[in-house]
Amino acid sequence: MHAPFSRFSEYFLAVARTGSLRKAADSLYISVSAVHRQIVLAEEELGVELFERFPNGMKLTLAGELLYSDLRKWQKDFRQTCIRFDEIQGLKRGTIEIGTVEALAEGILVDCIAAMSEEFPWINFQINVNTSERVAQSIANTEVDFGLVLDPKQHAHLDVLAFVEIPIGIAFAPTHELASKKNPKLSDTLDYKHIIADAPLVIQDRVDAIYRHHQLSPLHTLVCNDIEMIRSLLKRGLGISIVSYLDVINTVKANQLIFIPIKNKNLQPITLALCTASKRQLSRAAQVMLKYITTAMNHLVNDDEHY
Repeated sequence: MHAPFSRFSEYFLAVARTGSLRKAADSLYISVSAVHRQIVLAEEELGVELFERFPNGMKLTLAGELLYSDLRKWQKDFRQTCIRFDEIQGLKRGTIEIGTVEALAEGILVDCIAAMSEEFPWINFQINVNTSERVAQSIANTEVDFGLVLDPKQHAHLDVLAFVEIPIGIAFAPTHELASKKNPKLSDTLDYKHIIADAPLVIQDRVDAIYRHHQLSPLHTLVCNDIEMIRSLLKRGLGISIVSYLDVINTVKANQLIFIPIKNKNLQPITLALCTASKRQLSRAAQVMLKYITTAMNHLVNDDEHY
């Protein structure tokens, strides 16, 4: 991806992005003097200053902002050129760039990557795991080919290619006292510690609404903003938690957790959506990967025998 662009453009973009010669050099794993030399030589050749120098960093001048905008456009154009190269080469080359939420760091996406890699071992992958909001932004900015986000209705400039509604329920360990109750309800959980999802987890809004609707005020709580930590706490039997099925699907299948859906017609499920940027042209390899993921999502909809 970087080969057709000059060394200067890579250095310039790094300085513009970080606002610092030192930070740019660190991100590129080169010396500060090498970055500084490229910037100075370019300014001399172009006859304009690209940065304003301040004691605490560097800021783009008007000329620098124009160059930054053009370089970003050239990079995007080159990505489209690479897509056309991929079409010419069929599936003999190419890289698929995917954005995904942490809840899918294991499970259906990993299974799809494994299947794709087995059939097309020469295809490369670049996976960006982040918050749903950040993944949506990277899709809209065409930083990735496509991505999996939660509740995409909140985001503009995205095309939803497929989606599935994920139920919300109560999760707890098989060794937890609640496991001995038949069809436990939220009212049965008040005597136990509640592990409560916090922002920036997407489910946090749903959890707050459930507590308000049912007027629940558990005496013992543990608030956490990381779904992996919540899963670990649940598996140790340290409490119960209101989560989406997506958050615990693999641990439920492995019989490490129990998931009981909350039956409430007014409770909106979490929507998992496969999205790409509007009018984004995808390589043939990316299109094949989309088919793998769409099939896996369809199976997820009907995969409720575990709860």
